[in-house]
Amino acid sequence: MQALILISSSNNNSETKTNLSDFIKTNGLGLHRWLAEGEENQWAVECNVRHNDINIELLRKNGRQFEFDINLISNTNRRKKLLLADMDSTLIRGESLDEIAHKVGVGEEISKITLKTMNGELDFYQSIILRVSLLKGVKQTVLDEIIEETVLTSGANLIAPTMKKNGAYCFILSGGFDFLTSQVAKKIGFDGSFSNSLEIKDSQLTGNITFPIFGMHSKLQKLTHLCNKQNISAKDAAAIGDGANDLEMLKVAGLGVAFNGKPILKKEIKTQLNHTDLVGLLFLQGYNVSDIY
Repeated sequence: MQALILISSSNNNSETKTNLSDFIKTNGLGLHRWLAEGEENQWAVECNVRHNDINIELLRKNGRQFEFDINLISNTNRRKKLLLADMDSTLIRGESLDEIAHKVGVGEEISKITLKTMNGELDFYQSIILRVSLLKGVKQTVLDEIIEETVLTSGANLIAPTMKKNGAYCFILSGGFDFLTSQVAKKIGFDGSFSNSLEIKDSQLTGNITFPIFGMHSKLQKLTHLCNKQNISAKDAAAIGDGANDLEMLKVAGLGVAFNGKPILKKEIKTQLNHTDLVGLLFLQGYNVSDIY
């Protein structure tokens, strides 16, 4: 496999270019090409791997003080034909179910359950049923408020337009809820979304979730289904997410990316973005700044 080291970051530090150049020299890397040199506060540089025993973890440790993301990437089949993205804490800031809960006074209780779930400490299916039950009686208008108040993660609106110009399809796969996933997908140019549904009667949440529940295994099944539909291999797909219910999907996708991942993802998924916003997903595929902005 032809491989490159990609170093990226999203910051406005005036010393980043110098730090990057020094880092490349100090760690014995060879400059291949720049993808971004500070435009829109984006930095991305590809480096040649000069020896086979490259220690990515050591490079990451050395680069952490400069807020560099360092990933080993294949230099073949980089531009993916399908993107599957988680929504909560990936395409948008925060967890939408938690936001509903905070509005109606059960935020602390639900947030604790959410955190345990995303860390893989609690079964997703039991967790979502429990969390939704605590929202019984919430007015439907609260969901409209959540839609209005949702904040996109930096770079979220650039992924689909860039990839779709190159013939890719983009979908949201979320353990969240369709009242929001459908709106977010439309807003940022995704082709559609797959998620859960809250049961609503008389303009209020009943505290029930509509079955079947869309969870970790569902994400993997949908990846397989969409690949088959497009007549492509899983190696032609990119997937990105932050929590335990994204794990299976990220492992199978040709490019599986942990975005500000919970500890379980950082342990299991090799490709990680912790200091680069969602534009980093495009840098990983070899897009440069002029392709994106």
